[in-house]
Amino acid sequence: MEEVINMGVISIIPPIIAIVLSFATKNTIVSLAVACLTGTLLAGQGWLGFPTLLKESLGTTSFSWVMLLNTFIGILVAYFQKTGAIQGFSEWVHERKLSRRGAQLMAWVLGMFVYFSDSFSPLFVGTTMRSITDKAQISREKLAYIADSTSAPVSVLVPITGWAAYLSGLAVGVGTIVTDEDASALFLRAIKFNFYPIFAVIFVGLIGSGIIKDFGPMKKAEKRAMEEGKVIADDATPLASKELTSMEPYPGFKPRVFLNFLLPVLMIITIAISTYIAFSSAKTMEAFTYVTIFMTVSMMIQGIPFKEVMNTLMDGIKGALPAIVLLALAYSINSLSKQMGTANFIISVCEGYLTPHLLPAIIFIVAAIMAFATGSSWGTFAICMPIALPLAFSVTGGALTTTVVAVFAAVAGGGVFGDHCSPLSDTTILSSTGAAADHIDHVKTQLPYALICGGFAVIAYLIVGFMAA
Repeated sequence: MEEVINMGVISIIPPIIAIVLSFATKNTIVSLAVACLTGTLLAGQGWLGFPTLLKESLGTTSFSWVMLLNTFIGILVAYFQKTGAIQGFSEWVHERKLSRRGAQLMAWVLGMFVYFSDSFSPLFVGTTMRSITDKAQISREKLAYIADSTSAPVSVLVPITGWAAYLSGLAVGVGTIVTDEDASALFLRAIKFNFYPIFAVIFVGLIGSGIIKDFGPMKKAEKRAMEEGKVIADDATPLASKELTSMEPYPGFKPRVFLNFLLPVLMIITIAISTYIAFSSAKTMEAFTYVTIFMTVSMMIQGIPFKEVMNTLMDGIKGALPAIVLLALAYSINSLSKQMGTANFIISVCEGYLTPHLLPAIIFIVAAIMAFATGSSWGTFAICMPIALPLAFSVTGGALTTTVVAVFAAVAGGGVFGDHCSPLSDTTILSSTGAAADHIDHVKTQLPYALICGGFAVIAYLIVGFMAA
């Protein structure tokens, strides 16, 4: 497909269509498909532009990675349920008489613990905690919010993740950032200025502990769960198929929580962290591949017939399919936005407001709008960082000052903020999948909480900007 650099205001029409239709119809798949088709027509690609867009967007390493990861997690979830491991873990937790508050705080801590992958974290937290929060009459929307707000926000704050390596790499060669060591030092200095992720993670703890009471759509969802016992709304469509949400353990099979749940999870975490230390890249996909093989063999050794194991594996794949379809269309509209120059247009509109005092706050807002419109925080980083950092160095006379550090953090935090609010975001989709929540219900209930944290972040960047300039 022919690349378009900047189509001006036309470039924001497809994401606007996708977002408006998603909220209006509560059918994100159809909304994204209509937006992609409209966008290819506006870009002059004709009626064949849509299938071409799908072919080019999905035939990438990036999509293959997230699709396979989602598939492997679907298989492992099916294995966990077939062996009764998740049910056994839930019973063990319930024996400790965990309160609603305790269940929410446990999910919060669990999300922060699995910090190395923003893709694995929401799926793991949602899947692990779902039966526990269901019994505690906590809405699926609340579980999805907790899982979402402890995935990317934590990953972007920790210096030993792929996020840190990616953001640091984008800074190399700009201003006084000459080497990888310079970039890593910049990332470390920027952590305390990465206000949105810090506020978002703290806010989850305050909400979960009851220090801040639920409000807005989340309060309505929690009231429904507590008073009516309905963890999802009557008209909700959980973003996980019945193969994963209603699977029963194999008859007569003795649950072994450590062997069939805790050990595989520990294996994944150990492989991911050790490979990051050894190769500066967490081999998450490889970890899931080996653990899936391990569990397949282990289940047969424990007495589950080969045919039953294979049927469970296929149910896991089918269970992951709704999220994979949604991710495929989200990746396609992200690609379309890049071709139409959506991000370039947003930046051009905001250029006149980039004064030294306002620079960190404006960069944060621009990055948030870009991530919201495209559904991609990493894409936002790639476009915004090469523009924002040189601007920051230009207003500081080439010196690495607090303004430069705050701008670096503003790009990172703004990308996460916009990504959090967007129904097009892969991490938002994965959070809905892990919690088996309705995707649009998750977005609507999370949005007020994200906006409050984002508002405080803007205020913080304004203070830093005026104090540093």
